[in-house]
Order: sequence, then C-alpha cells, then structure tokens
Amino acid sequence: MVALALQTVDRPGEDGGPAAHGEHSWAEARRLAFDCAVPLGPERVPLAEANGRTLAADVVALQEMPHYASSAMDGWTVSGDGPWTLTEPGKALRNGEASPVVTGGTIPPGTQAVLRVESGRLATDASGRATLLLGNGASPGEPRPGQHIRRSGEEAAAGEVLIPAGTALNPAHIALAAVAGFDQLTVRGKPLVKMLVTGSEVVTARIPEPGQVRDAFGPQLSTVIQMLGGVPGPLIRIGDSYEEWLTALGSAEAPMGQWPDVVVTTGGTGRSGADHFRNAVVALGGRLLIDGIAMRPGHPAALGKLPNGRFVVGLPGNPLAALMALFTVGGPLLAALGHQPLPGISRVPCGTAIDAHRASTRLMPFRWVKDLATPAHYTGPGMMRGLATADGVMVVPSRGVQLGEPVPAFALPWRPELPGFFASGM
Repeated sequence: MVALALQTVDRPGEDGGPAAHGEHSWAEARRLAFDCAVPLGPERVPLAEANGRTLAADVVALQEMPHYASSAMDGWTVSGDGPWTLTEPGKALRNGEASPVVTGGTIPPGTQAVLRVESGRLATDASGRATLLLGNGASPGEPRPGQHIRRSGEEAAAGEVLIPAGTALNPAHIALAAVAGFDQLTVRGKPLVKMLVTGSEVVTARIPEPGQVRDAFGPQLSTVIQMLGGVPGPLIRIGDSYEEWLTALGSAEAPMGQWPDVVVTTGGTGRSGADHFRNAVVALGGRLLIDGIAMRPGHPAALGKLPNGRFVVGLPGNPLAALMALFTVGGPLLAALGHQPLPGISRVPCGTAIDAHRASTRLMPFRWVKDLATPAHYTGPGMMRGLATADGVMVVPSRGVQLGEPVPAFALPWRPELPGFFASGM
C-alpha cells in the first residue's frame, strides 16, 4: 500500500469558529469545489440528445425555409380562371390548366393558386377531357392569387439566425433545427460522470442478510447526478480491496472511448486501513483538493484531481452522508464544469432551537411546519427516511441557532423551488 502524506492546516469554521484539524469549512469546501474547475468546451450532440442543453453556436439557416414552394392543402394547382383542363402532376401549367397536388407537394411553374379539394369537383368536357370545376364548397373569389401556396423562404432566408447561441433548447427548437437540415447541434459542455460504488457487503436485490446492506446508490445516483447538471455515465461496482480501487480509478474509460470528466465514488473515504480513496488517488499521481469537511453528516468527503485533469469526488459510504457530501462538493463542481453558477443559498426561519455542536456545520433536512423550517426525523448518516420527506436542507452553524432565527439553507435538486425561502448574500 502506498503511504499517504498530506500537509494539513487549521481553517476557520463556517460561522467563524475553528474547524477540525485539516478540514475545510462547509462554505469553503463548496466554494473551492466550484472554483477549482473551468467550464468544459463545446461538443456536438445528436438532435435526440439536445433537449435541455444550452446552445453554444448560432443555428443558421443553411438554405431558404421552406427551400421550395409547396402546397398547403390537398387539391389542385391551377393557372388562370376555371374551368381548368387537368394535366399530369408536376408539369408546368399554362393558362386554364390544373394538376393534382398533395399537402407539401411541389408547386409547378405557372401555378397561380391551389384549389383545395373541398372546393373543386371533377367533370368531363364535350371532348371527353378531364376537367376541374369549382364545387359548391368553394368560397366567393376562390381561388385567390397565391392562395394555399407556401412560398420558398417565407419562414427564413438562407443565412438567417434561427436559434441564437445561449438558448436552452426545448423540443420546438430541436424540431426547428431538424426542419433546417441539422443532424447535430453544438452545445455547451456538460460533465460526463462515472460512478464507482464500493463495498463487498452491498447487495442489489432482495432483503439483505445480517452483515449485508441494500444498495442505496445504484437506483438513485445517476438521477441525482443528472439533476445536478452532470451526464451520468457507467456505474461500476467493486469490492473493498486496494487493488480494485486502483484498477477502477485508473481505467475509467466510458463506453465509446469517452473519458469521464468526473468520477464519483462511494465509501472508502474514512481513515482506517480498509479505506483506500486517498491512497489510490495519490498512487495515480493525483492530489487532494479537499480532504475532509467540517460538517455532519458527510465529514470524510474528499475531492481529488488526477494528472489527466479528471476530478474524483469521494463520498462517504452512508447514504445520507453521501448525498450531503454530493450536494456540498459534487453540485458546485458539476455546475462549474457545465457553465452554471454556484448553486444558491437561501435563508429560512428555524422552527426550533438547535444547540451548538463542536466545530462542525450540521446539514439538517427539514420540513415546513407552520411556515418554519423544522428538522426532519430519521436523519442519521445511514438513514434515508427523513430526506425522502424533506423540503430542503438547513446549514446549521456550529454555534447553533435560536427559534425563529434565519438560517442558511439550500433546496434539494428534486425540490428546486420552495416557498418561504428568501435570498441570502452567503
């Protein structure tokens, strides 16, 4: 095993008090996770994957839209006044001639209007030729010059900007790009995230036996990462050995030859002989940017960077502690890589008095009770019941808070808009 030697310093706590030796304060850790990354460069994605992405370059009409004159109705293209002698479809029309056309069909030269199918009727003239006449359903003056013809270029001229850079793409934008002839769009980069779930005691199905635990990460980690602005990549499961850690971190290639921008690991961030996050990062030539955070739960969280530029976010093994660490470190990191601002912090009125707790900031899931943020029950580091019913998370300073006192808080990614929050300068 590679020995790990790290320089540690004393840093102030989130509320100005001392933090544990070598640990960053909660506020310092989230700011550092945001500041250590630069936005990723643009990438080209297929139209089917572009929804919700931010356009990095203008979408410009490659040609006129529509690029040919077409019929807006099923019916007949006509030239001059009726009755009209029918001719074959697509042939240039002379005065007094008509030809069948369907919606979207090409308008032949010489066409003055389209007579919709409801407004015409077919007959035979004295010489036996097929003839088109106005029907009883025709409106007065029909067909008017240009009626029911979609002119080329009426939606856009060639070279015109259809969708400006910086637009958050929605399905209508994507349909417009498809109509304009695009197969891919250039969008702002979003971080590809590989997930590494560790633990030989973890089982993925059925009721766990004593000594086993159900996998709390596999069913939800990809979704949470996507909510935080990442692109979920592969999820890999390994045991607890140092060799498995080293191999998994060192060979982080994703499908189709893509290398992840971030690897998120679960477990192994403690400081016992069975915890290998730090040793594996150092053995691969990486360095630790965050080595513990003065917060509960989630204090063993870590952030490393490998020589190839890939970030490694180390989450504790307990589910609630892991999510608190992911919101603290992973959320800001993914935001910075993905061209997003640092996630906002608000303040909420606390629904109870909370005692001081050494030098650690406490992250407390809360529920709204009579317009006050009241700590939820069942919020131990390994519990998920409290977070499942929570409206947000309070960031309680180590000095504690009084009943009704405004306290920093952040929204959950699945509850991004919460009533009662008011802005904080934090």
